[in-house]
Amino acid sequence: MRNLDHGVIISIDIGTKGAVVAIKRPDIILNIYDMPTTPDGAKGRAAVNGPLLADIIYQTHASRAFVEFVGPRPTDGTTGAFGFGRSRGLVEGVLAAAGIPLVWITPPTWKRCFNIPPGRENKDVARARAIAHWPGQASLFSRKCDIDRAEAALIGLCGIKREG
Repeated sequence: MRNLDHGVIISIDIGTKGAVVAIKRPDIILNIYDMPTTPDGAKGRAAVNGPLLADIIYQTHASRAFVEFVGPRPTDGTTGAFGFGRSRGLVEGVLAAAGIPLVWITPPTWKRCFNIPPGRENKDVARARAIAHWPGQASLFSRKCDIDRAEAALIGLCGIKREG
């Protein structure tokens, strides 16, 4: 078990399209990793790969993690809900095995930190907020598909702000 305080935190947007962001305090992005997936889910669907996720988390040498606290939506089918729960369990288990304390942050909480309205139609607002906050690293969020990277980064920044 290791819990070294190098001033590095990780933040995670759970899911197969999610991301892991390593942030050096106060808020310098060290690295962004797209959630590692392999086609081992139901019917060959993408699923978060535990060993690859563990490799990423151990590489960060983080002392704390902020993770989005989400669950399946009522509109999710059983396969999607199970896959989402599997992703959440893998994230929680890998962090526990690494000895990294975990703080859950709900979507309304981190979105309020950055004045992002609720709703799927406002997801790209997170990308705009991340670009505005890290203009020197805007290329990390340049593509439309980088929304989940932006959300992961903002989850971490909200956690840092809340801790003071």
